[in-house]
Amino acid sequence: MFAKKLVTSAMLFTTLSLTTLTALAEEVNIYSFRQPFLINPIMEKFTEQTGVKVNILFAKKGLVERIKREASLSPADLVLTSDFSRLMQLTEQNLTQAVDSKVLTTNIPSQYRDPDLHWFALTTRVRNIYSSVERVGPVPNITYQDLASPEFKGKICTRSGKHPYNISLVASVIAHQGLADAKVWLQGLKANLARKPQGNDRAQVKAVKDGLCDYALGNSYYLGKMLADPKQVAWAEAVNINFPNQNSSGAHVNVSGMALTKYAPNKANAIKLMEFLSDDLAQQLYAQVNYEYPVNARVAPSKLVASWGDFKADKLPLAEIAKQHKAAVKLLDEVKFDL
Repeated sequence: MFAKKLVTSAMLFTTLSLTTLTALAEEVNIYSFRQPFLINPIMEKFTEQTGVKVNILFAKKGLVERIKREASLSPADLVLTSDFSRLMQLTEQNLTQAVDSKVLTTNIPSQYRDPDLHWFALTTRVRNIYSSVERVGPVPNITYQDLASPEFKGKICTRSGKHPYNISLVASVIAHQGLADAKVWLQGLKANLARKPQGNDRAQVKAVKDGLCDYALGNSYYLGKMLADPKQVAWAEAVNINFPNQNSSGAHVNVSGMALTKYAPNKANAIKLMEFLSDDLAQQLYAQVNYEYPVNARVAPSKLVASWGDFKADKLPLAEIAKQHKAAVKLLDEVKFDL
């Protein structure tokens, strides 16, 4: 009888141990460049639906280097980025793995994912040209190429050319026009700047309001952010948002995105989360909170974002633009854009 009880106890202990281990395994670890206010509500919904606990490490920089340093011992399963350049870094440094998921390839258009399925976009944002309401008005037919025309002399503000948003724009111009024409364009744009590149995208809109320039390059979602900030509403109301190149290549689009790490210890849960992030609920939350465009075509943008109007996006795959990123950085140095 004692032996039977011992066996029964041992079996119960084993069962409880396995249950505990299984429970502990139901988690996923994220390294995120995206801010907590945006990510946390979405992850709470994921845990609510799946029971999988989400652990998140937030940082503005250094996460790619950390994953590389940690190598096969890294706890990271998934990386969330706030721009396309981080996705490039991860894949170029062999820190990711492919994800063969019908859900992801259905929800995310081919131009917004890696051809080898190592990274996937989650949201898009347009590189807009803002114009002064008071001195210019709306310019729906404006192009990026126009910004290099002599008539724009001393009228343009922008942040550093070396910021990922501008590097990506320059790379897209190279991809469309070739390196020689892109250099002429970039030199013309530099010659037309009202001041030395500085500040962030919102600072450029403020400069338009303050009369320092008539046009500014800036991402679309910053307009929503400024309208939501009582201290910056006046900046936003001082500009028109214009979608460039609508009669030609379409507006340049950058993305936030995600990638599965090479040594993901919770791979199955990470893929489950990736699929969740590409689906309707998470896409709606992304769109509402940060004024971005959902990458999933089934999901509409927020009412505010939709009020800015429809636009044609550049159809050139991001992977093709990515091939020109190094050339873009070199070109920015050649023309001394930030000096």
